[in-house]
Amino acid sequence: MNRRSFVKYIPAVGAIGVLPNTLSANTASAAPENANTRSYWAKTLYKIASPMLTQMSQGKLRATMPVETPPKAYRGRENVTHLEALGRTLAGVAPWLALPESTDEEGKMRKDLKEKALKSIAHSVDPQSPDYLNWTKGSQPLVDGAFLVHGIMRAPEALWEPLDDEVKRRFVQEIKNQKEAIPPYYNNWLLFGAMLDAFLLFVDEGGDFMRIDFAVKKHDEWYVGDGWYGDGQNFHMDYYNGYVIQPMMLQVLKIAASKKKSYEKLYETVGKRMTRFAEQQERLISPEGTYPPVGRSITYRVGAFQPLAEAALLGILPEAISGAQVRSALSAIIKRQFEAPGTFDGDGWLTIGFCGHQPEMGDSYISTGSLYLCTLGFLPLGLPADHSFWTAQEEDWTAKKAWNGISIQADHAISF
Repeated sequence: MNRRSFVKYIPAVGAIGVLPNTLSANTASAAPENANTRSYWAKTLYKIASPMLTQMSQGKLRATMPVETPPKAYRGRENVTHLEALGRTLAGVAPWLALPESTDEEGKMRKDLKEKALKSIAHSVDPQSPDYLNWTKGSQPLVDGAFLVHGIMRAPEALWEPLDDEVKRRFVQEIKNQKEAIPPYYNNWLLFGAMLDAFLLFVDEGGDFMRIDFAVKKHDEWYVGDGWYGDGQNFHMDYYNGYVIQPMMLQVLKIAASKKKSYEKLYETVGKRMTRFAEQQERLISPEGTYPPVGRSITYRVGAFQPLAEAALLGILPEAISGAQVRSALSAIIKRQFEAPGTFDGDGWLTIGFCGHQPEMGDSYISTGSLYLCTLGFLPLGLPADHSFWTAQEEDWTAKKAWNGISIQADHAISF
């Protein structure tokens, strides 16, 4: 197969199975040639994240964030939507916030969000704060506790190390309480529980290898081939391989493999599968910058492309796909979705929709906080501005080339 071997991204010594620091890898010395594109991404992500983090950093999220729900929504969304907003926002912005400080416009936006993110985490675990969050009531908090620790593990230098000891202690206790209080369902939710244990291992606060082992081995059993996992015993034609399964499998196994050599092989295999899945995702993006609105949770917008975005961030794109192609393709989606009228309300909060305000397209478990999963499509902002992802000349993506009569590489399934 004509693609990079994932194994070469695994260090030969030290914490085996841990991916390299992407902030120092594959950078180019030339000045950015596509600074306007990067600036557009940064300003869009800031526009999405700023209202949420601004309000929560002041302890005002519960008081100010609207709780929009679709028709026939589950009751009680107002009890879980705030942790959704925090966890999902930080899961997506984390790599960007971890970049070195700078005094340019982008650096000022990063600094602002980082400071507010740290204050928001502190409020989330402070019982005396108006924005002390619900960590254990109902089942939904397990999902968003997992997204929140995903963000922290993606950028501990930005979102964990600066926290004071008391905030860390409270946070760890909330994660332990959540882990004990909420059993996962027998599907992709197994990975949410495993993420909590991976985080506890990551910060040397325990962590249950049995729960991790069960989650990753069941998903390996549920693997249906050619880069796709079933969601439990059944296959679902939706974007949950993007929202949850591929990236969380990789994150959990990254931590597990750094602690036990027995997980190295599966970590390598899962990385290769995600590379293949990212390849398919890039081919799904139409010449017009659209993609099929199929399956559950399509109101998470460009968050569906998390594996493609993360493959670019980690430097594990297939050889046939350049970073410039991915940048161009994701930019087309971002422009269509976040410039659609009605995407934001008058105060800057996201509204329910796929391309604009379409509340009827929301599933029964969707509310305002859920929508911030869209930030996962912006992960490449964690690459510095002089990285080739940003500096390379514009390049059409695969479908655009093919529909313009340009020959592209034949596509083939993988067998692992």
